[in-house]
Amino acid sequence: MFKYFNILISFVFVTLGTPSVLMAAGGGNQLDLTTSWAGYLSIIVFVLAYGLVMAEEFTHMRKSKPVLLAAGLIWAIIAWIYASHGFTHAAETAVRHNILEYAELFLFLLVAMTYINAMEERQVFETLRVRLVCAGYSFRKLFWITGVLSFFISPIADNLTTALLMCAVAMAIGKDNVKFISLACINIVVAANAGGAFSPFGDITTLMVWQKGLVNFWTFFNLFIPSAVNWLIPAVIMSFAVPNVNPDTCEINVKMKRGAVVVMGLFLCTIATAVSFHNFLHLPPMLGMMTGLSYLKFYGYYLKKTHKNGHGSPGHDPEKAEETLGDPVAFDVFRKIARAEWDTLMFFYGVILCVGGLGFIGYLGLVSQIMYIDWGATPANVMVGILSAIVDNIPVMFAVLTMQPDMSMGQWLLVTLTAGVGGSMLSIGSAAGVALMGQARGKYTFFGHLKWMPVIALGYAASIWVHFLVNGRFFDGVPI
Repeated sequence: MFKYFNILISFVFVTLGTPSVLMAAGGGNQLDLTTSWAGYLSIIVFVLAYGLVMAEEFTHMRKSKPVLLAAGLIWAIIAWIYASHGFTHAAETAVRHNILEYAELFLFLLVAMTYINAMEERQVFETLRVRLVCAGYSFRKLFWITGVLSFFISPIADNLTTALLMCAVAMAIGKDNVKFISLACINIVVAANAGGAFSPFGDITTLMVWQKGLVNFWTFFNLFIPSAVNWLIPAVIMSFAVPNVNPDTCEINVKMKRGAVVVMGLFLCTIATAVSFHNFLHLPPMLGMMTGLSYLKFYGYYLKKTHKNGHGSPGHDPEKAEETLGDPVAFDVFRKIARAEWDTLMFFYGVILCVGGLGFIGYLGLVSQIMYIDWGATPANVMVGILSAIVDNIPVMFAVLTMQPDMSMGQWLLVTLTAGVGGSMLSIGSAAGVALMGQARGKYTFFGHLKWMPVIALGYAASIWVHFLVNGRFFDGVPI
């Protein structure tokens, strides 16, 4: 952990030694603070805060806390410096722009999380889990089934939720077989991250690229083949190490609650609404998602009004018993909103404000000059994926979007791919990996994942090569 933290510090301070530039801001001059005490202090605050984020597994302190504090400190420093130079409202204007970007992401994710929680409450995921556990498949077959499901569920839900669900399946089946659980979890992390990379809904980074309007909704799906290659190469190699034995079968009868199928259908309708609002009406996708939330609210009202709890009540209808079994409390959509992952949403706020502040100081301009001008777009975008394995991919991608280098569509697809799948190389490189280390503590570990990093890196390199091979038309003759 500390080795990677030192790499991050080294990378940041290399940028400090780069000659500074003067940038023009809309409506006036923007101060270059990259070589000032304010800039250095802001970098130190961010690095210390992100060090605590990376150490979450050991400190057990939620990751939102340090970045929230860092965001406030960085912008307070910026505002104080600008006010002392007579630019009283410059920092306010800049931070409002960052807050607008966060608000769009926040509302979009809030709706998605609410639907996921509603499906979980209706026992959609539990039913799937129990059916897989009790199917009587061999470890090797379940290794592939959980991988395939992770790859295809994550584009619709998200890679974190998918990984947690499939990990629960692997642990229930594997029980004390540490080797199977470790290999299954590695496969699930790689598959979930790869599946999320070719869909605007599969990962936060793809969502940010889509909302920014840099890649069309349907264009993302051109990353399907490179994403599949990224997962399949390590999966095929690892599968030979999976024990080919059959676990004990079981008989557990779990059924989805009333309205579960309708909730799934409404979620798909909400996604279609968001896509239509963005593609045809040129409105922010989050507006379509918020409109889709009303679908769930109306259906939740119907479920609440028609809810029957006939436990021993006069005139109890036996035919209703199956409907109400395990559902003693009426559906409440606000309870699903309250169960959203608020720590994650607050973490996004902190990261966006921190990176936005460093960009306003001028550091992202320096990094953009080094990576996208001096190195070239392809090496820079490959490095984005490698950095995503060390740092979380969200601040890395937001930094790229803030820099917004002049690139072809092929390069924007490349950075979307690398940022999405690069985190699979280390267990700490993605939210899915970090979550599974906690869920399968002692069975899926950092060093267990590290053992297979060479084959995962092989899949990473192969996916980039396949992207250039099958999506060459998107590069428009621009040198790669």
